[in-house]
Amino acid sequence: MEKLRLSAQVEKKLNKGIVLLEKDDLSTAKTKDNLVQLVSKSGQLIATAYLSEQNKGLGWVISKDEVELTQAFFENLFIKAKKSRLSYINDSNTTAYRLFNQEGDGFGGFTVDRYDDFAVFSWYNAFVYRIKDMVVEAFKTVFPELVGAYEKYRFKGAEIQSAHLYGEEAPEAFDILENNIKYQIFLNDGLMTGIFLDQHDVRGRLIDGLAAGKSVLNLFSYTAAFSIAAAMGGATQTTSVDLAKRSVELSEAHFKANGLNMTNHKLMVMDVFDYYRYAKRHGLTYDVIVIDPPSFARNKKQTFSVSKDYHRLVNQALDLLNPNGLLILSTNASNLSVEQFQKQINKGFGEQAYQVLSLDRLPGDFKINKNDERSNYLKVFTIKVE
Repeated sequence: MEKLRLSAQVEKKLNKGIVLLEKDDLSTAKTKDNLVQLVSKSGQLIATAYLSEQNKGLGWVISKDEVELTQAFFENLFIKAKKSRLSYINDSNTTAYRLFNQEGDGFGGFTVDRYDDFAVFSWYNAFVYRIKDMVVEAFKTVFPELVGAYEKYRFKGAEIQSAHLYGEEAPEAFDILENNIKYQIFLNDGLMTGIFLDQHDVRGRLIDGLAAGKSVLNLFSYTAAFSIAAAMGGATQTTSVDLAKRSVELSEAHFKANGLNMTNHKLMVMDVFDYYRYAKRHGLTYDVIVIDPPSFARNKKQTFSVSKDYHRLVNQALDLLNPNGLLILSTNASNLSVEQFQKQINKGFGEQAYQVLSLDRLPGDFKINKNDERSNYLKVFTIKVE
């Protein structure tokens, strides 16, 4: 096992509890996709880690001690993860949630989500993919109640995006429950599944009355999950806007699953900035506007980055908002702090007064590393415009 000497600066970073390793931390490393020992200048062991390049850096610290990766090691992690999620497991109104969340549950590089009786593993680098058989066997021991599993390959070099992993095969599409609302799920069709589980608390508030009696505009709507929650929570009408043509078919499936008539629910295939212009021309206004864009997007006309361009979305939304309306402003950009996100929001508002009603972060099933703000990537401001 290669031993890597750390600078005093990196050693200090690790001592603070940060477990994500970046290229600048280990510029001399020769090891790839394997375990390493991180040592001080004097040669004292600081941590056991593994190096494997992924979207989020160069690797992860596993333990401050010398450890061996065995099935028993992962069984112990899964037992702890399961105990911490008993409130979700025992909730018959919600059958989809996260079971294991990277460094929040003690091992960065993979996640496991539950969709009713099935699990979905996401592998974020080549190292965890290489040891996946050990991880999966440990999981099956701790979660024998799940009848089958799928896997998503979320790292460079993977030849496919999705595959059946073990056990029974799921139907091509089936319904899960979240806050007693049905959403149609597909487990083996690319990287997506039909819903983003980290937003279930925000959708829960829409169901519980935040949207009651109101008109709702849902931008970057994907499968219109926010719109479904709003409609089931008493919204008078919803409009869902997404550039992907397939979003219409996937969104309609959610509405159909809940027996909702589409008369008062519109699905628009359009660029969001084009829709702003369309809505202004037609005098359309809304009581609630949900803005949840990807961190970065590019189409034929322009590129969009949350860190640079979110204020434009806010500013133009104000023209479509009814008096005393609500904005639900969301981002999952881990490189953007709460303060930086709020600066974008303030820039969008300009001199317009507003009141923050709530700030949502990741829900309880998405365990985080409390020592690293980037681990708690979700930021959702619910704002009342005065």
